[in-house]
Amino acid sequence: MKKIDSEKREQPIYNDEFDLLNILKIIWSERINIIKTFLVFLGLGLFVALTSNTEYSSNIVVKPILSDADSKLGGGLSGLAAVAGISVPIADNSAEIHPILYPKIIESYSFQKELIESLVSVEDLKEKISFERYYEEFYKPSILELIKQYSIGLPKIIIEYFSAPEMNLISEIEFNRVSSNDYKMMRLLEEQLTVSIDEDQGFVELTATMPEKVQATQLVINAHNILQRKVIEHKLKKAKEDLGFIEERYEEKKILFEQSQKNLAKYRDANKNVNTATALTEIERLESEYDLAFSVYSELAKQVESQKIKVMKNTPVFVVLKEAVVPLKKSSTSRLSILLIWGILGVFIGISNTFIRDYVYNGKYK
Repeated sequence: MKKIDSEKREQPIYNDEFDLLNILKIIWSERINIIKTFLVFLGLGLFVALTSNTEYSSNIVVKPILSDADSKLGGGLSGLAAVAGISVPIADNSAEIHPILYPKIIESYSFQKELIESLVSVEDLKEKISFERYYEEFYKPSILELIKQYSIGLPKIIIEYFSAPEMNLISEIEFNRVSSNDYKMMRLLEEQLTVSIDEDQGFVELTATMPEKVQATQLVINAHNILQRKVIEHKLKKAKEDLGFIEERYEEKKILFEQSQKNLAKYRDANKNVNTATALTEIERLESEYDLAFSVYSELAKQVESQKIKVMKNTPVFVVLKEAVVPLKKSSTSRLSILLIWGILGVFIGISNTFIRDYVYNGKYK
């Protein structure tokens, strides 16, 4: 019994050694096919490496900062409203736009349209041209991109071609006009510009990828400037509306004040030597109108300046933690790495194909 148990324990080891030798024999016997497969994939890798366009990436890291300013209108203006008979809206503390919402701003049509029209440099030109014009007139897609576009992407091109006119018709009537070319540029921007948010640290990273070094830096700086302006516009919309309302009331009361001032001056000039009770009563009435108009006018003038200061204090700014620089190295995969990846893939496919054929057709590998 002990001998039988010993043989059973040794059997798996013998089978493992036998299988390993069998595997090596199969690989060696099919070495020619494996080498052929390796060379085919190496050739494909060489083709991909030579036909792929060079790309450069530049990024910028910013942190949105908002001052702790109270956006409510002061109590002086509330009391003034009761005296002057005007209704002044009381603004609530406007919540800070959280950085997690920035991608939604970047996805908006107005942002992307402005970025499409922003200027970038071209090495062959002395002047800057728009992002849109560069990709329409100067950018030359690689052979690999053309093959991908008119093979895998052909159904997509056909669908977009037939669906684009309907989209334009609706956009022209009800919304901003989105042309088929704008749509194509927007889709391109989705690949060229990325945004990542660190919610814990509260900073935002913008990364732009372009065929030329300087272009990548210019695109990410343009995106940063547009995003900062959009955030400021969204954040200060209510504060600016309140400021505009107060300025409108200020101009109205300024006219009334100047009119009451003129009325009082004219009546005094016309009744210098008149001491009747009627004349004195009329002067008192005009003086009361003047005093009230002056009080309203002067208080509104103070509130206009106060609200302007609040708008300035509430203006959010981006603290640049890492500025954008012209990249030295390309961000696209190096040609050597492409060859290595395709070569390894060729060896793996060659060996896998060998065992599949051996298992299915010959039944040698079990």
